Amino acid sequence: MNQELIAVVDENDHFIDNQPRNLVHKKGLRHRAVHILVFNEQQQLFLQKRSLSKDVNAGLWDTSAAGHVDAGESYDACAHRETIEELGVCVDASLQFLFKLPAKADTGMEFVQVYHSIHNGPFSLEEGEIDAGKWFAIKEISHRVAEDDPLLTLTFKRLWRKFEE
Repeated sequence: MNQELIAVVDENDHFIDNQPRNLVHKKGLRHRAVHILVFNEQQQLFLQKRSLSKDVNAGLWDTSAAGHVDAGESYDACAHRETIEELGVCVDASLQFLFKLPAKADTGMEFVQVYHSIHNGPFSLEEGEIDAGKWFAIKEISHRVAEDDPLLTLTFKRLWRKFEE
């Protein structure tokens, strides 16, 4: 199987080397990812339920779209690519950088750049990556995160807490 190459970075998010994705996760190396929060005009957030076939966080609810920054790719380019690949839409017109989380155990050793966008759907969910998707009221999400809902990924809970600050 041909593994995607992703950038391994140091504690300051400076490039070190490109490594296959599976080795980066196996060795717990720092790397880069993006998460995109897609809201609709009714102020609901679209969450995806990760495929049961995923090697990490299988079957858990996560941000609208997310993914690793590929070797040689910028965070912004990755956010553009992931929304098209996972949701089948381009959100570039409304895509805004929000904040960046440091690489820690609860983010899977990923530096995570978080983006906000607005789109009402419909979406064409990526087969094999996403099992389902659903709009959620912000109050419900905040309640589930506050209750430490085990059906939400750790990274999503961490970034939602930061989003609410």
